[in-house]
Amino acid sequence: MENQQKVAGELVTWLFTWTIENVSKLKTPEDYSEVFLVGDWKWRIRVFPKGNNVDHLSLYLEVADASDLPSLWTRYAQFSLTVVNQLSRNMSITKEAQHGHEFNASASNWGFPSFMPLNEFYDGGKFVRNDKCIIEARVTVRKLDIKNFEDQGTGSSAPKEPSKQEDRALKPSSVDSVQVPHSSVPVATPTSEQVRANLKSEQVLAFKDAPSSGEVCTKPADIPVDPSIVKGHEKVLSAPDGMLMDFRGLGKIERAFVPLLEEVCSWHPSLIECQKKRSRTYIEWAFTALGRVLHFLKTTKVKDMTPDTSERVKLLWEELETFKFDLGWLEPYVQSALDVKKLMERAGVVKNLREDVDALEMGVKRLRARLAVAEVDLEVAKRDLAKVVEGFGETDINRELGYGRH
Repeated sequence: MENQQKVAGELVTWLFTWTIENVSKLKTPEDYSEVFLVGDWKWRIRVFPKGNNVDHLSLYLEVADASDLPSLWTRYAQFSLTVVNQLSRNMSITKEAQHGHEFNASASNWGFPSFMPLNEFYDGGKFVRNDKCIIEARVTVRKLDIKNFEDQGTGSSAPKEPSKQEDRALKPSSVDSVQVPHSSVPVATPTSEQVRANLKSEQVLAFKDAPSSGEVCTKPADIPVDPSIVKGHEKVLSAPDGMLMDFRGLGKIERAFVPLLEEVCSWHPSLIECQKKRSRTYIEWAFTALGRVLHFLKTTKVKDMTPDTSERVKLLWEELETFKFDLGWLEPYVQSALDVKKLMERAGVVKNLREDVDALEMGVKRLRARLAVAEVDLEVAKRDLAKVVEGFGETDINRELGYGRH
């Protein structure tokens, strides 16, 4: 079991990993993970390995201590559930409650009754290998909600309600997720699958000549986002004041990022327009996230791309996407950077094969040299044999040796 907690700004994010042994031999129709905490809230994963009245794996996130909470309790959370492909992690299957979910006494669990077909889950040794499967839950909650809930003690009042925009954004999609039914009626709610796929694009790390996507400003939802999704960047705006610099009066950004931000904002003014109505802290988070991606692309060379750096740029991009910039002009270059990993892997294979060919060619040359020496030795032996045989008559082996006068 691996757990990773990321705390930043107004959000707490937790990645929980659950390994189920002997999954095909479970004697109960459903199974529960250990309880894990996000902030001070208790959660667990609920799984139906043979399906919850459907021929699909059924997977849910559940409030673990629902029975102990006040009658009108409410929790808001954004979450995703993943079944790990143990042969190729990039092909793992993830489903996300795209707009979050409001958990309460009547809906203490939420998830995906038709997460993936059972034949796909059990066959091929990808998702169930050596009778073991791995399930991950990534859960993000707001610290403000946790505080509001704690302030209530055991009272009956619900936590502070979100704004109308927040409420709309946090309501679950009826297509993507449903509550676990507690009856035997089959669930027929359709679901969408989000499969992690390898990003494909040209192998370029520049971004200057990217085409504009019409400067369309995507309106961000008024939900706090987690700007510390990236490993090694858990502390937002943690640079000393001397390392920060004012960016167009919008906020203080790391000094190294400002020239890059000035450059791209002159090409794409919508980047600033999208954020003008947001709080100063939010704007600083957003442009810091953008600056990190630009700085990575500007300072990283193709030869520097390793599995670790590839994972880093992927996480940087995921962080940046949460701020709802119009990034159509930048996405091809990020995808290019991700694709460099494959390029470098292929280059490594080519290098190894070339070394093998060179070694075989050297071996062939040595064998040819030995063959030439052997051919010379053969010619010498033939000449020696000819000299010995020359003038040597046939001998009658049947004649008597005899004795007497000649």
